[in-house]
Amino acid sequence: MSLDPTIAARLKRNEAGLVSAVAQEKATGAVLMVAWMDDEALARTLATRRATYYSRSRQQYWVKGETSGHTQYVHEVRLDCDGDTVLLVVDQEGAACHTGTHTCFDGDQLLAEV
Repeated sequence: MSLDPTIAARLKRNEAGLVSAVAQEKATGAVLMVAWMDDEALARTLATRRATYYSRSRQQYWVKGETSGHTQYVHEVRLDCDGDTVLLVVDQEGAACHTGTHTCFDGDQLLAEV
């Protein structure tokens, strides 16, 4: 599967050929997780509406929820103004975080509103 050349031309990849991908829950607006995509992962996501990422540690593609059942159905994909981050607006089924929490940002709050 290949990425549309007009989209590929707009991406600003890091030295590993990746862009960051932020998953946001459609229903709540909560930021669920941050992962990485290359052109192939983005093309697969756009074609299937199933969030597909690139694992840097395993050096392979993974479809969110393929083994855990905690899937992400993709409603929208947006490219930021710099072209170095994509935003996936998703329906999250189950936990988004590998720790079992709904979002990867449930843990350490470094600053709170006063």
